[in-house]
Amino acid sequence: VYSDFYFRGEQMNASVIGIGKLGLCFALTIEKCGYNVIGVDTSQEYVDLINKKALKSSEPDVETFLQASKNFTATTSLEKAVEHSNILFVVVATPSLENGRYDHSQVNTLVANLESLGKQDKEKHFIVCCTTMPGYCESIKERLNDLNYTVSYNPEFIAQGTILKNQAYPDMVLIGEGSREAGDIIQTIYEKHTLNEPRICRMSPTEAEIAKISLNCFLTTKIAYANMIGDIVISAGGDPKKVLEAIGEDSRIGPKYLGYGYGYGGPCFPRDNRALAIYAKDLGIDALISIASDESNADHLDYQVKNFIDNNDKEKEIVFDYVTYKPESTLLVESQQLAFAVEIAKNGFKIKIKEREEVIARLRSKHGDLFTYERRN
Repeated sequence: VYSDFYFRGEQMNASVIGIGKLGLCFALTIEKCGYNVIGVDTSQEYVDLINKKALKSSEPDVETFLQASKNFTATTSLEKAVEHSNILFVVVATPSLENGRYDHSQVNTLVANLESLGKQDKEKHFIVCCTTMPGYCESIKERLNDLNYTVSYNPEFIAQGTILKNQAYPDMVLIGEGSREAGDIIQTIYEKHTLNEPRICRMSPTEAEIAKISLNCFLTTKIAYANMIGDIVISAGGDPKKVLEAIGEDSRIGPKYLGYGYGYGGPCFPRDNRALAIYAKDLGIDALISIASDESNADHLDYQVKNFIDNNDKEKEIVFDYVTYKPESTLLVESQQLAFAVEIAKNGFKIKIKEREEVIARLRSKHGDLFTYERRN
């Protein structure tokens, strides 16, 4: 899949601040197409593993990309990254707070550190790639503008387990440009490293922040709708697959994300759905569709549990091939599969879970002997 990468244009410098799983993938992707990249992380141990090319990753092809890299180095020095390039991609974590808003503290700390470095002689482009509340990029623009930075928003639409593939073949590139020049630079980088010809959508940072979470919220609505229809069909004694396939044949709807199964979960969909509703409320708008999607997602789990209990024998062992939020990932965050397994186990069913060793360790820590386990690769 990745053998099509080749050098397309003169070598340029770029810095990626935050080289966790997503940031590291992005750094390696743009390095592969000709950029000289410095990545920044706060952990010296992690940086050393990367520079020794000894890092182990559960994300497919990351280790291969790292071994093949020739112009990528990691550092704990923000100052070195700023000196290295006028292009600063920011891929730090923005987890959700208890109130459903995104936690911008890591970006805020980074901005404060840039303030301490003072005004730059040459214009720098500060490009936020992590999910933020709409309007956030405009707020930090006020802090960085006098220091000779533009502030842009450029999130990616990727999934754990297929990050490098998603970066190589995006459906769409979303650019919330802080200036025309910044937008041109970001677009050029994507034109160099993508192996398809994605639609480039350029707009203001706030418009892009809204577009990012809104796109995911449309998918949660589609998933919730498909599962609602499936529950109805099953209750009527029918086959949800047949009904949903027929609906998906209409070109206005399409088959993607229109299958019957577990509800949506994971690190993006649920929190983006909540964040959009919160932002809409700030503007005096009730995002009723997003709210209803979350409620429907919860109702679907209840239906699945009840339907299973009513139609299965407690003496028969039930085997789950995975309980992470999707098979390719090791993440358990808001996994509907796991929530389903927990509920039926609490109702007296014997549950065996086949999972990777690291996942089993986390399950044992939280759920003890509720399940039996079998290790898989």
